[in-house]
Amino acid sequence: MIRKVLTAALIAAFTLGTTPGFACTGISLKAGDGAAIRGRTLEFGFPMQSKVLVIPAGREMSGTLPDGGKGLIYTTRYAIVGANALGLPVILDGLNDQGLSVGLFYFPNYAKYADVTKENASHALAPQEFGVWALANFATVDEVREAVKSIVLVPTPAPGLGSPQGAVAGAHFFIQDKTGKSIVVEPIDGTLKVHDAPLGVMTNAPTYDWHMTNLVAYINLSVKDVDTAKVGDVTLSAFGSGAGLLGLPGDFTPPSRFVRAVAFSQSAAPNASADDAVLAAFHILNQFDIPEGAVVNSAIGTPVDEITEWTSVADLKNLRWYFRTHTDQAIRMVDLKQAIDAAKGEISVIEMEGTKEQIANVSASTTSVKPASK
Repeated sequence: MIRKVLTAALIAAFTLGTTPGFACTGISLKAGDGAAIRGRTLEFGFPMQSKVLVIPAGREMSGTLPDGGKGLIYTTRYAIVGANALGLPVILDGLNDQGLSVGLFYFPNYAKYADVTKENASHALAPQEFGVWALANFATVDEVREAVKSIVLVPTPAPGLGSPQGAVAGAHFFIQDKTGKSIVVEPIDGTLKVHDAPLGVMTNAPTYDWHMTNLVAYINLSVKDVDTAKVGDVTLSAFGSGAGLLGLPGDFTPPSRFVRAVAFSQSAAPNASADDAVLAAFHILNQFDIPEGAVVNSAIGTPVDEITEWTSVADLKNLRWYFRTHTDQAIRMVDLKQAIDAAKGEISVIEMEGTKEQIANVSASTTSVKPASK
């Protein structure tokens, strides 16, 4: 009964024009050995059919105009690995051989792209092409910050997005380099606006500066427990651990996820190595995994359960991209250098969806225990 009521309420909200979930969440950590670690979840209203895309250096790429013509043409300077979508030569999340990483995050109702003109057509990219362009050409966030002044994003549909003809994807972008420095790039009124991202956290709409301002509403939160409080002559005792974070928002809206991502990433225990920090990032991102049925999306056609399709973590020091999927929670790793060598100069893919989760039967792994001496 509760499920039916919640589903009906959610469908009604979407019908009235509420922004759909598409609840991607990104975090950043820094390991004791200096490694910058960036992780994120990927959610959408229907399957993205992602594979790991491997793009060697020296390949010609081009932007796409709304009429199907070519926009910006360039040759990849750096090798790239990361997740694509819908069989397209795009990167939703990945890194290059210089330790630069890019993540595309859904940005509905706020992304406003430039109109195509004779003057800007040769500098134009579709929104979904931004990730490949940034990773193919730049090594640091400062280089990207300067380079976005010379390009425009135009409203070119992504084929297969919502329909065979596709739809224009509202998107903004999180960029981090191997030093851990981060920026956010957002298409606002046809111009690419750049924000510093000192906390290394990203979600969806509204704009990034709004999310940073919204943090002020939660300055009372602390990871330190509140054991007791005196109210008049009465002493109140906490029910248990966690009282310091009482009031931390737990829903899946972008503002709430942003606050939780800041709370968990900023309070993360120190990790000595990149390997430790990678696993810590996956544990933090567990907090944002959407159980199937908890969020119902009706923004595109028939209402569907939104799920966390995959979760990824990038090690920008050792050039490794890790992932797990909804159907297989085992963590898999793609070493950029090994993947590029295996691709032998060709644009290639690595499957992300494999067999279903394997459950190990440890029933026979018993060991005897000596009884305690009296």
